Amino acid sequence: MKTDILMEHVKWTDVTHGHICTPLGFSAGGLHCGINRKRKDLGWIYSSVPAKAAAVYTTNIFQAPPLKVTQESINENKTLQGVLVNSGNANSCTGEIGFINAYEMRRIYAQKAGLLENDVAVISTGVIGEQLPIQKIQQGVESITTIEGVRDYDAFHHSILTTDTFPKQACVQITIDGKTMTIAGAAKGSGMIHPNMATMLGFITTDINIQSSALNQALKDVTNETFNMITVDGDTSTNDMVLVLANGLANNSEWSLHDQEYLLFKEGLKQVCESLAKQIARDGEGATKLIEVQVKGALTNSDAQTIAKTIVGSSLVKTAIYGEDANWGRIVSAVGYSGILFDPMNIHISLGPIKIVENGLPISFKESEAALYLKNEKIDIHIQLGEGTNNATAWGCDLSYDYVRINASYRT
Repeated sequence: MKTDILMEHVKWTDVTHGHICTPLGFSAGGLHCGINRKRKDLGWIYSSVPAKAAAVYTTNIFQAPPLKVTQESINENKTLQGVLVNSGNANSCTGEIGFINAYEMRRIYAQKAGLLENDVAVISTGVIGEQLPIQKIQQGVESITTIEGVRDYDAFHHSILTTDTFPKQACVQITIDGKTMTIAGAAKGSGMIHPNMATMLGFITTDINIQSSALNQALKDVTNETFNMITVDGDTSTNDMVLVLANGLANNSEWSLHDQEYLLFKEGLKQVCESLAKQIARDGEGATKLIEVQVKGALTNSDAQTIAKTIVGSSLVKTAIYGEDANWGRIVSAVGYSGILFDPMNIHISLGPIKIVENGLPISFKESEAALYLKNEKIDIHIQLGEGTNNATAWGCDLSYDYVRINASYRT
């Protein structure tokens, strides 16, 4: 498994029913502790051995106390063995008391699981500006009867949701030299979604043995191509992150940045994260359609990413898609104000299979065919710039009446 020839014959395989407990040694569960009125609101992950850990965090300057505490845990020894997450309360903009509660949340779970406090990550999501009901969290953790060996992944999935309408999960596996290795993930996210970590949480588990530096680099690179390429509404929250745990229980030789296998790991991680990112975009608050924008022929990768994200983030494009209106002028306008320089007479645009712009000018198409295409749940917009060889893809959703309804009453 050390040659390019062999690498060409290895592919990751989707595991349809895989989940965050599919990788060896991972346990998970969830319960209702009373932060939410009825729904599950407290979830946990546990690895039977210390796992190398890496994370990316929201770029919002108001990073919440749980993020700071989790960063401290990871920075201490680059490993984690437990994760405790609550929904319904973000513990954000809560001052010194917020930090005290975040540390207490970490201590409570560490004690229950028999871990050192720095072996635990804590994460919160929900309403901003209200103090965390730490007593309810303590009672919830104390009610857990068994931690190791529990595979109640569905309860975990539901415990992290806020306005989501469905849980998000993905799993891929690979077999090398008789060893089967797994990468799996779960996520939440529906509103306040915009590039550079928004109100979303991602949890990735893997039994692959990989160096910490390689794990960090892979997560950063993959996040830029997946989670940072989705938008729902242009808002970025204060709390959220993607966390990956690699416990090495597949017993492969440790992979480093310079190994051929590292490229396989990165590809598998990308498949999981891209699937989760697209599920988040599809579940945008009030969304009825997933929008995928593919930009090709850009001068740089950054140019392609910027144009793709500008189109998928345009409120006028999103409302046109919701209204099933082939208003190509809104797409052209978004490309034009993206801030990227290009020759407008070289651009080609298609709405799915329907060509709408060639060489910078509109071409005749059947409105009836376009209207029929726009009834699909997934809408593809293709942009060819003719400037270079760089490509990028971004994902988003349409903007419906329900988005306003949901967010007008979020706290009530």
